[in-house]
This record gives sequence, structure tokens and C-alpha cells, in this order.
Amino acid sequence: MATYSDAGVDVKKVRGIHAAINDAIFSSMPNFVLPIKGHYAGLFKAGSQTLAIHCDGVGSKILVADYLGKFDTVGIDCVAMNVNDVICVGAVPLVLVDYLALAKEDAALVREVMKGLRQGADQSLCAIVGGETAILPDMITGGKKPFDLAATCVGVVQGEPVTGAKMRAGDVIVGMESSGIHSNGYTLARRLLDVKKWGREMLEPTRIYVKPVLQMLSECGISGLAHITGGAFSKLSRIGAYAGAGFLLDNMPKTAGVMAELEKKVGSDYEFYRTFNAGIGMCVVCSKKDASRVIGIARKHDIGAQIIGKVVEGKDVTLEKNGKKISLL
Repeated sequence: MATYSDAGVDVKKVRGIHAAINDAIFSSMPNFVLPIKGHYAGLFKAGSQTLAIHCDGVGSKILVADYLGKFDTVGIDCVAMNVNDVICVGAVPLVLVDYLALAKEDAALVREVMKGLRQGADQSLCAIVGGETAILPDMITGGKKPFDLAATCVGVVQGEPVTGAKMRAGDVIVGMESSGIHSNGYTLARRLLDVKKWGREMLEPTRIYVKPVLQMLSECGISGLAHITGGAFSKLSRIGAYAGAGFLLDNMPKTAGVMAELEKKVGSDYEFYRTFNAGIGMCVVCSKKDASRVIGIARKHDIGAQIIGKVVEGKDVTLEKNGKKISLL
């Protein structure tokens, strides 16, 4: 069995660090900051508007891009990791600024990275309004063209934020298909997969869910949204905390392609479903009567979707597979 912690990332310890960070930053806050702690984005008031803000990067997927010498899609990942989190509080992404750290001046590399950033911005209805480039030869090392890429996104909430507080037992979880591994778990994936064989699939950019999710929010009763990123399906606890609810995943799709290969290599349902997205990149929680409409909207945007589970009493995130129930927390 291969584990994420053996590869160098202990999800439980990371969750503990996150809790400590949240306790520190929320110990004293001005009254224009909404007390939305540990969610996908921070919320604050600016005049009459509620704004959301989030910061994220591409992670070690960049090393796969470096191995293949292909840098024109990682910008899509960078935008996706931000806008997909911002929409989880019901916000429309507005603007984004990027941070690109380089080992040395490389205009050709920057041009390729910017191609992806522009494409991601177009897909997400979000404008790139600025950024920062840093040359850090003593810090940015490793590979043929070392660099790091991150961004910060600001969005506006139209109406009430979607926190998960309105979820109720019996609501269903609609899972929207991922485009592959997205941009998480690569510290382990790079150890398990032959990059020569799987590199192109590993580099497939993260799917951007902004357009279908915004349509769902305007046409359906959506009570919770969860972007399946680091920590995979344990991430549902972020929204479960606001309703005092748990989740049962009892209808997960069969994996295919690179995801099936990872499932086989990991060899543990517990480890696989709390490290990788297993083919589901975004979870939409709604009433059972709204599920067909949610699935229909996803399919109109060329994204497969299905009911993968439901909201239940308690606070656990439980996977039911092959007659066994496994806690993913």
C-alpha cells in the first residue's frame, strides 16, 4: 500500500495546522470580516457588497510540466484552483492577481505560463488585473526550468453566501466529473506513476466549474458546494461543519484512465479517496427533487454528473464500497 504520508504529506497533520492557523487569524477580527472559518474562501464586507477572497497555487504538478517541457496549461490549473474555491461560497469570480517565482529570467517560459492564465481567466469569467514576478535563484530550484505559480482571486457574493448551513439529512450529493487528477496529490502521484507513460494525462488541466455552478445557483436550490482538492473527500467536512452534518458516499463512479491506475497502485480505499478526487472534482449538495436539474445543467456544459451520496446525521465523511464503510476523516 502506498500512502500520502509516506510520500511526505500527512493530511491529518495538515488539518491540525489549518485549525491552528484559523484559531490564530480569527482570534481578533474587524467587524467587516464575516466569521466564516475554515471554509473554501474568506468573506468580508465592502460597503453593501459581500466579497470572497482565496489564494492557491499549482503545487508539484509543475514538476510534471517541467519534465515534459510543456508549460502552457499550468496557468489554467492556477486559475482553476482559485475560482473553483471561490464559487464554493456562492461567489462570482471577478479579478485575479498571479505570483510567478522564477529561478532566472526566462521570457519564453513566462509567455507559455501566461497562455494558460489567460485561457483559465476566459473560462472562469474572471479578469487578471495584475501580479508579481520574482527572480529567486537561491530559493526556486530543481528540474530544468524551476518556477512556482500561485494566485489570489476576489469574487462577489450575490445574495446569501453558500456555507453549507442549510444542508439537511436526506439532501443528495451530485458529483461533477473531474478532468483527471486536477492539481492535488502529485507528491504521491509522481512516485506511483511512470511520467513517460502517464505524463500527458497527469498534465491535463484542472476543470473549471464556474459557469455550470453559477447556473445551478441561479436555477436550483443549492445548499452546499465542495471543491475536491487536497484531502479529497475529507474536504466535505469543511461544509459539513456549518450544518453539523455528515456525508455518506455510496455511489462513487468507477475510475478510468490515470485515476484507475492510481487506485490500483495506492491499494487502499481509505488512502485513495482521501488523497485523489477519484473522478469527481466538485460536489453539489441539493434536495433530491433538484438533483435531475443539477445533473442536466452539468451535462449542458459537457460535464458528466451523477448522485454519489447523501447528507446524513453525524459529522463523519463515510465511504461505502464493496459492502464496507470507511471513515475518510
